[in-house]
Amino acid sequence: MQCPPHPSPSSTQMQNRHTQKDAGKQATLGEIFATAVVDGAPTGFALAQMHGTDKPLLWVQDRLSRREAGRPYLAGLYPVRDIIHVDVSRAIDVLWAMEEGLRCRDLCGVIGEVWGDPQALDFTATKRLALRAEANTVPAWLIRRAAHPNLSAARERWTVSSLPSMALPYDNRAPGQPLWQADLFRARWRAPGQWVAHYDDSTGLVLQHGTAEDQAQTPAMQA
Repeated sequence: MQCPPHPSPSSTQMQNRHTQKDAGKQATLGEIFATAVVDGAPTGFALAQMHGTDKPLLWVQDRLSRREAGRPYLAGLYPVRDIIHVDVSRAIDVLWAMEEGLRCRDLCGVIGEVWGDPQALDFTATKRLALRAEANTVPAWLIRRAAHPNLSAARERWTVSSLPSMALPYDNRAPGQPLWQADLFRARWRAPGQWVAHYDDSTGLVLQHGTAEDQAQTPAMQA
């Protein structure tokens, strides 16, 4: 049974440090481009935005994404508890599975991984995903590896890469909380910009304006 779409929340003004919840952004389609094809930062960035839900996540991969970047590792996918993982061969199958999944409001979100610049992933295909996500208030993310930012209807388009992790308080030789450089180069509801991002257990995705080099100059980052 298809339910009517919920009204989308209103946008709020961008602040220097905020969580995804604070951004007031409605569920829609976003794209995340990897600067290195095997970098796990785009995956972590997408998952960090699933904070505060116990609904399952639909995750669809095409053959090349699965081969080059690997399958989801369930033990490392906090905060998502349950994943419906779908293996397909072609990009067109990824798009079909995503669109079907976006009909279901019992999902916390839909992630699709598409390798390269397949012909099936055109403006019309992304427009269909964006409208479906917005109609049913289920966020969708396309993770793009070895790809170019061609014409797309995605409401947000990010380039995300890994940074050196935070210091671990109890062992300075061990990696701490992951950090990502997140560059928003196109957006419908907020201004593009650069942020250093990380996941916080209590608030979800946290974005701080600037690059890692900028923030290294502040006492907080030096500490």
